[in-house]
Amino acid sequence: MNKITKLLTLALLSFAALSCDKVIITEQPQEELLEVNANNLSGKWQLFEWDGNVLAEGTYVYLDIVRNGQTYTMYQNMDSFSNVPHVITGKYTLTTDPELGTIIRGSYDHDNGEWADRYIVKTLTADKMIWVPVTNSTSYQIFHKVKDIPVAE
Repeated sequence: MNKITKLLTLALLSFAALSCDKVIITEQPQEELLEVNANNLSGKWQLFEWDGNVLAEGTYVYLDIVRNGQTYTMYQNMDSFSNVPHVITGKYTLTTDPELGTIIRGSYDHDNGEWADRYIVKTLTADKMIWVPVTNSTSYQIFHKVKDIPVAE
């Protein structure tokens, strides 16, 4: 009788463990990854997270990336002491590195030089993109697509 009880208990525990695994293992639908190109990057984006930190309330960076002419306009108040956005314009280029993937780099208009870094576009979906600096693979920026840029002129 004792052996039967042990076998039944073991069978029930095995069944419960297998049932739990099935619930835990259920797959989440994955968002479709897009090819990194000027057409798919085009749009209005808000910097949401930088190196694991959500931007402080009231702080913002918006990018309006334009496919035609590969231009961008950035609206940001990270280096400003007022609610007036600092508007920066420029051009960007996309290149493909066989090891790193697609890299975006840019320059500022008005002879202000090039971006401080080049960025690997690690992930691009219809609603989100992740940039990683080429020179610092532990750093990253997460952008979310937005319908409008509220601080645009």
